[in-house]
Parts: sequence; structure tokens; C-alpha cells
Amino acid sequence: MNGNTYVDWLAGFADIFKLLLKPRGSVVIELGNAWEKGKPSMSTLALKALMALLERGEFSLCQQLIWYNPARLPSPAQWVNVERIRLKDAYTHLWWMSRTDRPHADNRRVLTEYSDSMKDLLAKQEYNTGKRPSEHKIGEKSFLKNNSGAIPSNVITLANTHSNSEYQTYCREQNLKPHPARMPPGLAEFFIKFLTEPDMLVLDPFAGSNTTGAAAEKLGRRWIAIEPQDDYISGSMGRFNGNLI
Repeated sequence: MNGNTYVDWLAGFADIFKLLLKPRGSVVIELGNAWEKGKPSMSTLALKALMALLERGEFSLCQQLIWYNPARLPSPAQWVNVERIRLKDAYTHLWWMSRTDRPHADNRRVLTEYSDSMKDLLAKQEYNTGKRPSEHKIGEKSFLKNNSGAIPSNVITLANTHSNSEYQTYCREQNLKPHPARMPPGLAEFFIKFLTEPDMLVLDPFAGSNTTGAAAEKLGRRWIAIEPQDDYISGSMGRFNGNLI
């Protein structure tokens, strides 16, 4: 699939997403970087497809996030490893959109642990106040409240190096081919916690190995996973110890 065919294919899901989404529900799509065939030039095809999806669905683009995978192998190999004229491609885009500009979301559900310096600041209850070079004015008590964690940035750093997970072990034992493009469970867990609450419904229309369903189950959400290939469906049972009602 390439060119206009891909753009039309992705945009074609807009009507379905609109039909299935709750008024304040969200859609999160991962789009990898694309390259022109046989050329050391990036393609804008993925961006064109995204724009077509947004326009057809009349979605609000809530935020762009980045998934940075520090363990990703160097690619595209010809330009990075062989000719050495490009840098390693180590991230993909995560596009968060909704039918409204105020979807159901709460960053307090995905707080990260405070840094050692922030913990020290909270313990001492004092820091250097005043105007910064950025023109921001930092008040005397601006950062002295303990909010139980730091607000995460829109860059999510997760390595995808698990080679001996329960899923893969199950696939080996059942002589099943594992899905080749598995995302780390932490990525699905992040968005499920951020954008939903317990007992809400999570849908993954491109389930693959069903990482999303397993994460939703773990977090107490209801879920639906759609996958057309029987082998991948059978393999996904490994995420539920081989049992799924």
C-alpha cells in the first residue's frame, strides 16, 4: 500500500471512529517516519494521511507526542549504516485526537517520580526565586507544593527489548508466529491511564498481539480488540495465560 491508496485507507477510518467514540473519547494513533523509496529523503505521506483523517473526521488534534525508543536498531540501513549520510531513526509520532478540544483526560493519573533535585527542594522548602532569562517570573512558593509526582512531558521514552515475555514464551510453546510489530505494554498503559478511568471501554481496531487489551485488563478497563489474522489472535492468548472468556 502506498501513495494515495494509503491516505484514502487511513482517512476511511474517520467515519468509523466518529461513530464509535463517546463525545469526550480519544483516538491515539502511532505513525512511524516514512522514507521515499530508494532515496535518502523523508516522505510526507504519513503527514498527508494524518491530515486527511483529521479533516474527514473533523477531529481536534489534542497533542502530538513522541515515543523515543533508545534501543531501536539503526535505520534506514542503507543511509545510516552503509552510506552513513543520515542519523538513526529512533522515534515515532503519537497523535492524540478527539471529537472535542476537551476530551476526558487527567495528567495526574500518569505522574512520574520527582527527580532527586525536586525532592531536595520540597524537603528544604526554598529555592532561587525571581525572573528567569526566559522572562518567566518564579514566585516564592511556585514549586513548593508536593503534587505526588511530576507532570510527564510529551516525549515518552520506552525501550522495546523484551525477548522473553510471557507472550513470546506462549507463542514458542504453541508453535505460533509472534506478531512482528509489538509495542511495549508501558505505552498502552500510559494512554489508558491518562485518557480513561476504571470500567471505561478501550478499543484497539488493529490489535495485533493485543498489547492494548492486556493493558486494559490489567488496569480494570473493559476492552475490545479487533484482529483479522487467526495466528495473531491465538498468540495473544499468551497475554492472558492462555485463558480468555
